[in-house]
Amino acid sequence: MAGDGSETTAGETALPVQGFMALPERPEDRREALYRCLADVVRVLGLEVAPEPDPGDRRTWEHLARAALRDACRQGLNLSEESFDVLVKAAVHDPDPSFNRQFVEPSLNAFGHNRVQSALLGYLRTGTDRERAGAARAWYWSAMPLRMPLVRAENPGAADRAEPDDGSAVVTEWREAALREFVSNEDLDVRRCILPGLSLHKPSYPPELHDLVDTAVAIARSHPDEYIRHRVEHQVGD
Repeated sequence: MAGDGSETTAGETALPVQGFMALPERPEDRREALYRCLADVVRVLGLEVAPEPDPGDRRTWEHLARAALRDACRQGLNLSEESFDVLVKAAVHDPDPSFNRQFVEPSLNAFGHNRVQSALLGYLRTGTDRERAGAARAWYWSAMPLRMPLVRAENPGAADRAEPDDGSAVVTEWREAALREFVSNEDLDVRRCILPGLSLHKPSYPPELHDLVDTAVAIARSHPDEYIRHRVEHQVGD
């Protein structure tokens, strides 16, 4: 997750990072979905950059599009309902667990924590395995404080600007859904991405899920993937 080698800002909820292995690199072909999502972001938000990447230099276009989004957020943005969907989708399909923050943060400021977290929960429950993994990566940033006052929704009632509550219903639903997904879904990337944000302490769950916590720990400790085996030992010791 983003906690592996990325910086956090004071006031943000973050996981302990010292001593953690970084998430393994993902195949380059996973950027194809990101390019499509980023093109939608450019089009819907009206960013000042070419609407599609040059087939011969997609990485340069990606950097330009990201910079255009940052500049627009600093200068002020009014986000439509369509903007919410394309920003969350881009966050889910961004393979970089640090840069996906660029799509999460304006969504939070315009539409509120509950709506963003609910959308990510939907991807976790019903998305493809790639989308489930991406939702877990994006979830890391979903409790950030609101720090973009110039990014607003076109509909003034679209955002709930209350600070997130770790005991809120959507956070509880995410925690339980993530535990079940880690245990039941054998996809390597899904497990790698869920694990860093997964509580492995029984008091975090109702009694009927305590056995599932034991199962998750056993799966992680015996997993053939070195990253998962390494990570779980840090988390159960916290």
